[in-house]
Amino acid sequence: MTSLNEPSSRLPSQPSERPNYLYLHGFASGPQSTKAQYLCDRFAEQGIAVQRPDLNQGDFFNLTLTRQLQQCEAILKQDPNPWTIIGSSFGGLTAAWLGQRNLQVQALVLLAPAFDFLAHWQQKLGEAALQEWQTNGSIEVYHYGERRSLPLSYQFWQDASQYSEAALTRPVPTLILHGVADEVIPLEASQAFADQRKHCRLRALQSDHALGDVLPLLWESISDFLSPLYLNKSLSQ
Repeated sequence: MTSLNEPSSRLPSQPSERPNYLYLHGFASGPQSTKAQYLCDRFAEQGIAVQRPDLNQGDFFNLTLTRQLQQCEAILKQDPNPWTIIGSSFGGLTAAWLGQRNLQVQALVLLAPAFDFLAHWQQKLGEAALQEWQTNGSIEVYHYGERRSLPLSYQFWQDASQYSEAALTRPVPTLILHGVADEVIPLEASQAFADQRKHCRLRALQSDHALGDVLPLLWESISDFLSPLYLNKSLSQ
């Protein structure tokens, strides 16, 4: 059985070729979000198809980080070539773990990644609400993709608790884009992560957690970051 932080794939034989692309949406969101659609449209203009799995899988109640990783790793196994993963919020955290566990992943773009996710959520929930969640077995969460509140199992919390970000040590070239006014995951979480990893580049943007008002800047930053990684197989070609 592969450990949480043990890479499980061999390096591709031709890492310089244009990679596959995967976009992972955030927690309580979906693959049709405005940000996902905008970025995938920009890639499409360059002739690049981006896979956008629905991480809810029609069963938000049983969502866990482990389930997301398993779902995405099944996609990675379909093609042995390199992969670039773009992840938003909790999808960004998932992307970071995929980069740690899978040597096929050769570049990461993390949009307001949900580092220290449980700590920030616990602070907002409070101890009483967290205890009630554990006692009841579920909590109501507003789902932005569904535009309604949905129950989420306490298993989500238990599962996420077993993942320590200190184990994210594989030096995957990583771009982090994070808003200075992020009210969900503070910029400091990404700063702390990047400061400890020389392979991470952090760009702070004048925006909030959604980054919806800086979409052209996101694309500019992503294009500039990814283009030189693939031997002039540029996104601007």
